[in-house]
Amino acid sequence: MLPMRRTSKSKVRTRRSHQALKAVNYTLCPKCSQSILPHTACNNCGYVNPNLTLKLGKEETD
Repeated sequence: MLPMRRTSKSKVRTRRSHQALKAVNYTLCPKCSQSILPHTACNNCGYVNPNLTLKLGKEETD
């Protein structure tokens, strides 16, 4: 058997170019200005869109 050829840095980096982490895109809640993920309800005030607001139950701390 013949020895395998070494894979160059360029070839390895080209192959791995799609594996980079993408930045998380945050938006601000229009009511309380807390950062939230887009298209989700706000954890602080429950705001979703102008016609809908979720009622959030507050957790008790014992």
